[in-house]
Amino acid sequence: MSPAAAGSVSLSIGGVLTLLSPEFPDISISKIRFLEAEGLIEPQRSPSGYRKFGPADIDRLRYVLRVQRDRYLPLRVIKDQLDAMDRGLEPAGTETAESDRPADADGDAGSAGRDGTTVLLDRSGLIAAAGIQDADLARLEEFGLIQPHRPRPGEGGGDAAVVYDGDALVVARLVAALGRYGVEPRHLRQTKAAADREAALVEQIVAPLLHRRGARAKAGAEETVRDLLALTSRLHTVLVTTALAPRLGR
Repeated sequence: MSPAAAGSVSLSIGGVLTLLSPEFPDISISKIRFLEAEGLIEPQRSPSGYRKFGPADIDRLRYVLRVQRDRYLPLRVIKDQLDAMDRGLEPAGTETAESDRPADADGDAGSAGRDGTTVLLDRSGLIAAAGIQDADLARLEEFGLIQPHRPRPGEGGGDAAVVYDGDALVVARLVAALGRYGVEPRHLRQTKAAADREAALVEQIVAPLLHRRGARAKAGAEETVRDLLALTSRLHTVLVTTALAPRLGR
């Protein structure tokens, strides 16, 4: 069902999952229920007790998922923003100031793309863009969560410069967000090890495609990688949610 079609009807929780999965591959029914339990969304209930998501509910859920993904905000901050919006106010921190956007190698504002080519930052630039301290970056490097590299010819920065790409910026921001809950880089060593194992698995699967020549073969390999990452990401979320369910009394 298209967003336009969803605008005129109420959807079940399964329908919402189908509608939003393309944009948010890691969404799950458990996550939607969790956000409801936390008071971020309040879908109506049918007489038989089933959830009914109207257009406003879907827009609200989409907003929550987007700021979680793009701005790494804690749920309590998102809830404060939603409360402000419900009162007709402009929630603090929702605007994207030009100074908040990271700079690329030429000093122009750029985006932190996952291809590692859109953003190139020196050490001080990464620290400023991620909102962390030099000691924080040192710990991220110590535990292998971020790896600097020397730019290739034409990337800028000088022959001796060490730069950080967009992925490093995303990791730094995510770890900083986790730090609000007391999670430190040393706690994420197993997460990094699991990611390395997952990367090896994906590489093994796509290896036959990489041996083929031509643009179509390369595009096919890239699409396969994206599909595998979406599936493994969603599987990870479901497995963690399932493991936590008994502890949360769900």
